[in-house]
Amino acid sequence: MSSFTDNEATDFASAASSVFTRTLAARIEVLDDLSIYNDCAAQASEFPVLQCVANALEQGQINNAQDANTWFLIFASALIFFMQAGFAMLCAGSVRIKNVGNTMLKNLLDACGAAVGFFTIGYAFAFGGQDSTTATTFIGTTNFFMVGITNQAFWLFQFAFAATSATITAGTLAERCQMAAYLCYSVILTGFVYPVVAHSIWSNNGFLSAFNVNPFLGIGVIDFAGSAVVHMTGGSTAVFATMILGPRKGRFYDARGNPLPKPKPFPGHSVALQMLGTFILWFGWYGFNPGSALILTTTLNTGPVAALAAVNTTISAAVAGTTALFTNLFVEERTTGEAKFDLLSLMNGCLGGLVAITAGCAVVEPWAAFVIGLIAGWLYLLSSAALIRIRLDDAVDAIPVHLVCGTWGILAVGFLAAPDRILAAYGKGEHAGWFYELARGSFNASLLGCQIIAIFFVIGWVFFIMFPFFIWLNYMGWFRADSLEELVGLDISYHGGGAGGNDEVKQEFLEAFNRRKDNKQNAHSNAQQQEMPQHYADVYSQQELAAREALGEDGMSVPNGMVG
Repeated sequence: MSSFTDNEATDFASAASSVFTRTLAARIEVLDDLSIYNDCAAQASEFPVLQCVANALEQGQINNAQDANTWFLIFASALIFFMQAGFAMLCAGSVRIKNVGNTMLKNLLDACGAAVGFFTIGYAFAFGGQDSTTATTFIGTTNFFMVGITNQAFWLFQFAFAATSATITAGTLAERCQMAAYLCYSVILTGFVYPVVAHSIWSNNGFLSAFNVNPFLGIGVIDFAGSAVVHMTGGSTAVFATMILGPRKGRFYDARGNPLPKPKPFPGHSVALQMLGTFILWFGWYGFNPGSALILTTTLNTGPVAALAAVNTTISAAVAGTTALFTNLFVEERTTGEAKFDLLSLMNGCLGGLVAITAGCAVVEPWAAFVIGLIAGWLYLLSSAALIRIRLDDAVDAIPVHLVCGTWGILAVGFLAAPDRILAAYGKGEHAGWFYELARGSFNASLLGCQIIAIFFVIGWVFFIMFPFFIWLNYMGWFRADSLEELVGLDISYHGGGAGGNDEVKQEFLEAFNRRKDNKQNAHSNAQQQEMPQHYADVYSQQELAAREALGEDGMSVPNGMVG
């Protein structure tokens, strides 16, 4: 058997390397006009050239993957932002027609105010200067006005979440909140209160964050897409606000302030808009939950995580909605003898299921999503009835949906999070839901403890900031619309709209409002006349005297507006 000589082996290796190089260069030429090869060839000998080209191609693949991730993150942000339309339709359908315009304006202002607040200080407080090495901090301190931000898609994604949190409160206070108060609490919520919660639970440097290098209790809080950060924050703000604001006129008390024997229902004017809003919100939730997988830094394989989140989102919403519908049907039939399929129970049950699964959509199995949705449907019905019993007026049932179901969603993770799912999403599986820990023969409740602490932190933080703030607004007289404005509707009161044949506005209320409006205008006109310079005042007096002489009524006063 023949063998190569040293020279022949060298020649063969050189020829093989040359052929491989030419083949690789030919493939590169199709992709990049030999720019990669030429750059590498200018820097090194033949073998390092091949290594350089391979590294360049690998980096190109990484860049392409990052670009694709950015595009999908922008798309997910758009889906979440589209939820603003869902909230707008849901709120518009849930209020009486005399307040629709006011409700629409507030929903649009949510987006505008959140964008400005998050651009200036909100993002900086939430994620400013975060990294994976620095110590735990209470709040971010850099990136104000987006200075120094390189990942702008991440900013857009987080802005959409902040806007959602503010919108929750707007629905609860519909039909009776002043515009000035709305603008004030929206700025405070999106600029400071929400960012602190987001920093604590989602930032790499948050004290409760699962992404912290030294997470609390070894695991940190798992709130994958915001049951606590977004929904509990908004829901807690709503419950404290309505406690101070009080119910709508005639909802629980008569004109003399005496409790009604049975609360008066204030049905929304359009169930079709409510249904449209529900479907839009459900659709937007596929950006909310699966989209959150795109910001994971602990795994490159985000596809399966996002897919599981989407499946669990669907299951929980469907189960919660049907549970609420048929449970309400059963209760109504047993208490009144008449079976009633309540569409509102179905819609809000679906939304409650969506809120509840948001925290654990990527870390629980589909069967657990079924259980979470089942309990969320029951919790919605119980908490909605409880609000009426304690006479807290929630115009859109946002407190049961977002606060109660959001609390259950955070707590459910502590019981039902699967270790392999946590490992796939967060890169660690030492701590799991308590039921899984019991199956392991362990009583480790670290994750459950983190989730419970998160519940108390969110509610406590919102209470600490927003409750005194609402008391101050109420003390200043800036919080609630006055009685006459509320009776004629905020569309007429704040936006100059007419009654438009609306039967909800009684004629005597409208006449009283117009008289008061005219009196204010006359008082303003008289005040302007009193503030005129002396020269114009003398001219005005001469004109008035001439008018009286012309009428031959020197002793009579000329009506306002006749002269001038």
